[in-house]
Amino acid sequence: MSVALYTHASCLAHDPGPGHPESPSRLASVLDALEEERFALLVRVEAPRATRAQLARVHRAPYVDDLLANAPRSGWLQLDPDTLMSPASAEAALRAAGAACAAVDAVVAGDVRRAFCAVRPPGHHATAASAMGFCLFNNVAVAAAHAIAAHGLERVAIVDFDVHHGNGTQDIFCGDARVLYASTHQWPLYPGTGASEERGVGNIVNAPLRPGAGSIEFRDACIRTVLPAIDAFAPQLLIVSAGFDAHRQDPLASLELETDDYAWITRRLVDLAERHAGGRLVSSLEGGYDLGALRACSAAHVAALMA
Repeated sequence: MSVALYTHASCLAHDPGPGHPESPSRLASVLDALEEERFALLVRVEAPRATRAQLARVHRAPYVDDLLANAPRSGWLQLDPDTLMSPASAEAALRAAGAACAAVDAVVAGDVRRAFCAVRPPGHHATAASAMGFCLFNNVAVAAAHAIAAHGLERVAIVDFDVHHGNGTQDIFCGDARVLYASTHQWPLYPGTGASEERGVGNIVNAPLRPGAGSIEFRDACIRTVLPAIDAFAPQLLIVSAGFDAHRQDPLASLELETDDYAWITRRLVDLAERHAGGRLVSSLEGGYDLGALRACSAAHVAALMA
């Protein structure tokens, strides 16, 4: 069964400002990598807009309304010290969240086995009521809530290997036992959350890594903590916050992962999806700020999804 690629041109038009690390060139490098011949069998799908109802399952209605209504007509609107909107940002955010929901629909229906959403802005820092850390809507959270509400799933696992902890995702689901959130991330680092003691209602699994940690520590944390928790949860769907900024070349953090680490963890997540979820897995792009590393790691990730 095939693997789908969800993206939209609007996601390239989102402009967070001159010199901002979350630049359109990030997505351009990912999409260019996925034009290689080995990805010819990817099913390419134009991402739809998320609906207001989909967004409102995890975001407070006034926040959704304000974000969509107040996009600047020119220049930039600063939402927090790191997060800016340009005239194209609201449309990009709608398409990014919509891609994740459409991917959930496709894998649950059996139209495709797995899906990768090559979108921006990223999402995992966005909380129920605020933009944060380059993120406007929490794409994976919207997708998980959609899987539960629209498809009746009772157990959805979100796995986050971005170098920064997905505080927004954890906050949204920390009291919802239907969703397991499991994260590896550098500690300490922005946004300051993600201690191993943060457990929610038993559905939060954090595996923090010290600065300078590399492949051995990352794989050990996955083998000892993250993968067993997912296995025990037996999810009906896996959703991945696929950040590639734990790579040793990334300028925004100081972990030392290699490209093959992303292929390795993806293969293990695919195995768990096959075991518990009929193979159903949806991945959505989060961080990754060295263009060469981002290109190589996203290609390794998608190749593993297709294997």
